Amino acid sequence: MSTPPDLLYTEEEEALRSAVRDLLTDHCPAAEVLARAETDTPHDLALWRRLAGTMGLAGLLVPEDRGGAGASHREAAVVLEELGRAVAPVPYLSSAVVATEALLACGDDELLGRLASGRTIGVLAVGLHLAPGAPFPRVRRMDGTLHGELTGIADATVADVLLVPADDGGLYAVEAAEATVTGQVSLDLTRPVATVGLDGAPGRRVGAAGPAVRRALRAAAGLLASEQLGVADWALTETVRYLKERKQFNRPVGGFQALKHRLARLWLEVVSLRAAARSAADALARGRDGENGPDVDVAVAVAQAYAAPVAVHAAEEALQLHGGIGMTWEHPVHLYLKRAKADSIAYGTAGAHHQALAGLVDLQAP
Repeated sequence: MSTPPDLLYTEEEEALRSAVRDLLTDHCPAAEVLARAETDTPHDLALWRRLAGTMGLAGLLVPEDRGGAGASHREAAVVLEELGRAVAPVPYLSSAVVATEALLACGDDELLGRLASGRTIGVLAVGLHLAPGAPFPRVRRMDGTLHGELTGIADATVADVLLVPADDGGLYAVEAAEATVTGQVSLDLTRPVATVGLDGAPGRRVGAAGPAVRRALRAAAGLLASEQLGVADWALTETVRYLKERKQFNRPVGGFQALKHRLARLWLEVVSLRAAARSAADALARGRDGENGPDVDVAVAVAQAYAAPVAVHAAEEALQLHGGIGMTWEHPVHLYLKRAKADSIAYGTAGAHHQALAGLVDLQAP
């Protein structure tokens, strides 16, 4: 019989949360995120260096004997919760989770160590919209060089190294300077996507693309739920705070029964999302250690099937219940709504995960 998931946060995880939240409070205020969103360089690389280098968070998923912190997906999930609460414009999910998981499957310790230290930002050149197990585009490999174009690559504009799948079945490390990276119009201003063009770019084979991409996308989908939890939790907390302060007819707006009911329903959704996200993170952590392996895919599919609609609903409620101020550019709620909307199609839509879950539990449509 499999061991039930542990959904509670440990003391170490709560201490990690406190440290990350303190750093983001000091160095990632909403006003700065908004200001960066109006520029061509929305990423905050100074904040990334503090998170990855000073705090050592880029190497959480990397074993100690391979240059990392030797933590697990549970700790990475806590970091992503806090990054979601701040809509922090850093490539943590892309580099410290997706690219790192791909390299862990390949066994390239030299590049893995560079990513773990935070000195190098790595990006897996697979579209942000692709679900775990879905077919993914590959570039052509001819005469020892790579040729082709890949679209929808998150955080490619700040990558130092691109991990590119090729048609010979290999995954190749390509220096970003050897590629042509062109920004695309992105709904989420804090996580831009780009087109990566390769025209005779040299690449070093690091492993097989199939297993690496599958592992990376599964971890990405599972841990994305924690980021979505952070977005939803911020939306609920800030809306409750605002409705306590905002007065109408000489009484707090939050005292009106209809709004209480809306907030109560949203609270239940967010609490359920927390359970689903924690279950996915715990399953990924134990799955890496060889425990409870068959249940990992189920936990990830459940988390993503539930997370996307809850995060979007929470952000929409926050925007509506903030009234006129919520409709302005100066208020950060639109950043959370855009992140929630973009996340809802990242690493597979809720519908795709519902379909995957039905197959996993042998529950076929009538």
